[in-house]
Amino acid sequence: MISLLRTWTSILFTLLLLAPLVGQEPKKLTREEKVRGDREKVLSSGYWIYNDFQKGLAEAKDTGKPLMVVLRCIPCEECVKLDEEIMESDPVLRPLLDKYVRVRIVGTNGLDLNLFQYDYDQSFAVFLMNADKTIYGRFGTRSHRTDWTSDVSIEGLAKAMDLGLQLHKNYPANREWFTGKQGEKPLYSSPEKFPSLQEKYTATLNYEGDVVKSCIHCHQIGDAQKAVFRDQAQPIPDTYLFPYPHPKAIGMIIDPSDMNTLKEVTPDSVAAKAGLQPGDKIFALNGQIILSIADIQWVLHHCDATDLVDAVVERGDTKKKVTLKLPEGWRQQDDLSWRVSTWPMRRMVLGGLVLEEATDEQRQQAGITDPEKMALRVRFMGRYGDHALAMKTGFKVDDILVSYDGKDNLTRETDLLAYATSNCLPGDKVEIKVVRAGKPITLTLPMQK
Repeated sequence: MISLLRTWTSILFTLLLLAPLVGQEPKKLTREEKVRGDREKVLSSGYWIYNDFQKGLAEAKDTGKPLMVVLRCIPCEECVKLDEEIMESDPVLRPLLDKYVRVRIVGTNGLDLNLFQYDYDQSFAVFLMNADKTIYGRFGTRSHRTDWTSDVSIEGLAKAMDLGLQLHKNYPANREWFTGKQGEKPLYSSPEKFPSLQEKYTATLNYEGDVVKSCIHCHQIGDAQKAVFRDQAQPIPDTYLFPYPHPKAIGMIIDPSDMNTLKEVTPDSVAAKAGLQPGDKIFALNGQIILSIADIQWVLHHCDATDLVDAVVERGDTKKKVTLKLPEGWRQQDDLSWRVSTWPMRRMVLGGLVLEEATDEQRQQAGITDPEKMALRVRFMGRYGDHALAMKTGFKVDDILVSYDGKDNLTRETDLLAYATSNCLPGDKVEIKVVRAGKPITLTLPMQK
């Protein structure tokens, strides 16, 4: 009886100790813990080369294998599931991964921007390449800040990797397919050399100190590119405002589970007018073989304001040539609002305002009945530093912007940002008309760097 009593006493004591933990969520890791934990995990497994591209090149030369380089911003949560499945050796990917030299890069400090050119608003990007730095293809994209599943998938990556292996096997006989995949000379050769970054960062991560604060995030490269022009009081070129246009901007909806297959074609779009159909496979664009949606974006990124894109399309058992005619303004059909780099743009020309399209009811209340006229509601305002300028100027949440610098046809926040960063330079003062509680108000906002 005494023994049984002791046993129950011990159980009761244990339950009392555990009681405060019941129902608690797991401890949320800090950004610092995430980065250091990722490094420890990857190095301990030995399966990936960590933050050492040159070591990967040397191993690829020695083994004759192709390279798979994954650039991943660890603190960022977007694409985290895709990244985890790759790192955990997904059963679909593992046999393919084994055939590549695998390099994981978690910070862009010292990154060779002559080679690694991609949409810097992403937190996940893949390069498949040869040891001589010839790029077979890119993988990874996003059309919304959090919704990566509409654009990429494990299945799509596996197919791109499989084709990458085939291309590698036939290299260099097929070299002409890849010449267009090499980028032009960048503004600066590595991120820390940009004027807006050089005083804050070095070419390496500081694992001996605060590693997170020492890291140059991908989106900071895009920010630094725009700052080069803004700091010189020059308009930001469209290729930096609308980098790597999403194929849906020209009516191409790509199946995320495949490499290059059209899931849908938007009616009356550039793609529809060219005769593209659902089910078509985009084999090549402008002579470049297509491994993924990112490869399509690469081609579009390098197109002019008006341009012709030569496509080779697989339809059933046949291949046919199609020409996509990009009209004036095609690039501006893309969306900027999801991009991280939009935040500093809002500081430049909106003083920290975050806008959204007004609802039908809000438009009516503001007296804007024409759908082609501007009606952008202030959803949020910055409160600190240069992002607080709009608040200090007198703007309020729920204000409806109906005119900006005399323009009343900027119907999306994207349209306003594109117009303003191209036409309203630092030091200018822009007149903005708003409707507040049914009453018109005019405010003057200084433009910032």
